[in-house]
Amino acid sequence: MHAYRTHTCAALTKANVGETVRLSGWVHRVRDHGGILFIDLRDHYGVTQVLCDPDSAAFADVEKVRSEWCIRIDGEVKARDAALVNPKLPTGEVEVFVRAIEVLGEAKELPLQVFGDQEYPEETRLRYRYLDLRRDAMQDNMKLRSDVVRSIRQRMWDQGFREYQTPIITASSPEGARDFLVPSRLHPGKFYALPQAPQQFKQLIMVSGYDRYFQIAPCFRDEDPRADRSPTDFYQLDLEMSFVEQQDVFDTIQPVITGIFEEFGGGKPVAQDWPQISFADSALWYGTDKPDLRNPIKMQVVSEHFAGSGFAIFAKLLEQEGTEVRAIPAPKGGSRKFCDRMNAFAQKEGLPGMGYIFWREIQNANRTGDEIKAWIAAGQVNGEMLDNICQFDDGESDTFAIFNEIVNHIESGTPDALSAAEALRTKTFPSIGDMEAAGPLAKNIGPERTEAIRQQLGLGVGDAAFFLGGKPEKFERIAAKARVVIGEELGLSDLASFKFAWIVDFPMYEADEESGKVDFSHNPFSMPQGGMEALNGDPLKVLGYQYDLACNGYELISGAIRNHKLDVMIKAFELAGYGADEVHKRFGGMVNAFQYGAPPHGGCAAGIDRIVMLLADEANIREVIMFPMNQRAEDLMMNAPSDPTNEQLRELSLRVIQPD
Repeated sequence: MHAYRTHTCAALTKANVGETVRLSGWVHRVRDHGGILFIDLRDHYGVTQVLCDPDSAAFADVEKVRSEWCIRIDGEVKARDAALVNPKLPTGEVEVFVRAIEVLGEAKELPLQVFGDQEYPEETRLRYRYLDLRRDAMQDNMKLRSDVVRSIRQRMWDQGFREYQTPIITASSPEGARDFLVPSRLHPGKFYALPQAPQQFKQLIMVSGYDRYFQIAPCFRDEDPRADRSPTDFYQLDLEMSFVEQQDVFDTIQPVITGIFEEFGGGKPVAQDWPQISFADSALWYGTDKPDLRNPIKMQVVSEHFAGSGFAIFAKLLEQEGTEVRAIPAPKGGSRKFCDRMNAFAQKEGLPGMGYIFWREIQNANRTGDEIKAWIAAGQVNGEMLDNICQFDDGESDTFAIFNEIVNHIESGTPDALSAAEALRTKTFPSIGDMEAAGPLAKNIGPERTEAIRQQLGLGVGDAAFFLGGKPEKFERIAAKARVVIGEELGLSDLASFKFAWIVDFPMYEADEESGKVDFSHNPFSMPQGGMEALNGDPLKVLGYQYDLACNGYELISGAIRNHKLDVMIKAFELAGYGADEVHKRFGGMVNAFQYGAPPHGGCAAGIDRIVMLLADEANIREVIMFPMNQRAEDLMMNAPSDPTNEQLRELSLRVIQPD
């Protein structure tokens, strides 16, 4: 018999009844029923119920065990009574009567319970991560992660890619974050860097003639933490291809990602159509370059309807350069209660508020309005019914005057006259089903502008629209959040699915709002659309062959067609304030390589952690990383970062200068 186990805790079935077996694992929980001790014994594979009665020679030792002790038991497999079968467990038809026990590892009083669903502060969970990882949900997440990585690797090989490894310690690389620096002992005063990404190396692999490369690569970036981003390191699928255009990269990676989500997505629908949306359109429609297409709402610019209107806040705002008014359509959101709630949401996010209009059926509609509406549609008055429709008191009331005016317009019969008749009818003689616009904005801008907004947005009775104004960069973030909240609260978002979109045509450069300094806005090694000719014009109008893949509101992939022409690369960096000497100094390896026949190439990188986070339906990326840092970039379990010893500092020719 094996020293520790003949079976795992998930392996026993009715076929094993009568066998003597050996199991090892952790005590998941202990129960005492009528003097008989029941233990749920757990290992990585599952749970088996073992029991010990007072007649067993092992009973005294079994009485001593507590939760999370690691034990080995020998025992006999017996079938459970039919009434006691647990269909939720693969081992639910059997139990093991303990004949001998050995304690392999005692457990102190637990700082957090493994059994059950009790919530603990994240700091506690990360400090005792080795206990937290024993929980079923965490075990499932980590197994999922491992399975996803295996599947990705196989799918890349099936696509004709080979896996090559790149250095983990190297020179600095410009990926938009701070480097983690490693001081050199052999070269005092100099530093290596941990790679923010294999960016330069994978390009050099293409220059070296290896046509299709991939790697499941660790990346190190000193970034501010977020729920969907690690502050120190992460893993990504890096791939690069030679002699390709942008669409070739899309066509290559789509079946890989689609296949992963179909395989591990738990049966959720996976969109096959991945639209390509320009960065500018994505910002306009969704307020972000990471749109969640499960939500069908698209924002629209409605500035023309507020310019010179009676709503002074927007009217005056639009007189300033670079401002606009944007509408967020809200189908089914046409109630004052919901509109007030969204206005309060905007205030909570730091805005003065969010204007709104909602459309409802006119309350005093009647059959008179129905009849007049039919006359207007027919272009003639029904004389037989004219006398019977309205009997006005003295023939001199305002209502009678309006009625007469409507009749005259209808009898005139011109299109303009009929339109005028309809406008008067809607106001004075509403028919059943007629709508009206409500809310402060509607009153201020008037019915014509309000109706124009409704038609542009394609809304009707029971719908609403919300409005934000100013410079887009000031309100887009909140508009994006409002769009998400509106979609979810109104049940418009198909949350049980995975939907993807390629975001393309990123601007190569951006200007600092205060200084006006031009710098790269995305990947600096991207090929500009239009090449050198484009770089000789306005840099803020230059678009790059850069692309991101968004999935359910997260950036999943980032990539580009690379700039492989040295003169174009030098010019591109020059526009961002980097001279040729600096480019040679910082990226000497690539600069030199590009002088010896560099091929056109491009690729992308997919975030492994984020893929698994989506598949596991987790909102926090630390739930799918085995040993993550906390939000302050601290490893509480291993006590990192830690103070260096004087010996270490002397060896590296360093000294610590404490900040003031």
